[in-house]
Amino acid sequence: MSFQAYIDNIQAKTGKTPNDFKVLAENKGFLQNGEIIKTVKATEITNWLKEEFDLGHGHAMAIYATFKGKTE
Repeated sequence: MSFQAYIDNIQAKTGKTPNDFKVLAENKGFLQNGEIIKTVKATEITNWLKEEFDLGHGHAMAIYATFKGKTE
């Protein structure tokens, strides 16, 4: 599955874009000024995405990758 397919599936399932998740992650205290706070671990973010949005591990990692600036 391509990265874009992961993002498309996430948006179809949750109605949220990667930018929407960035805003939510800032509100949760995972990001500050669009950057992951250095003390925040990847598992904290992926666990939140799995629990709150019922994403699988690969989909949660795709959102995490957008936080890291890997893709749009």
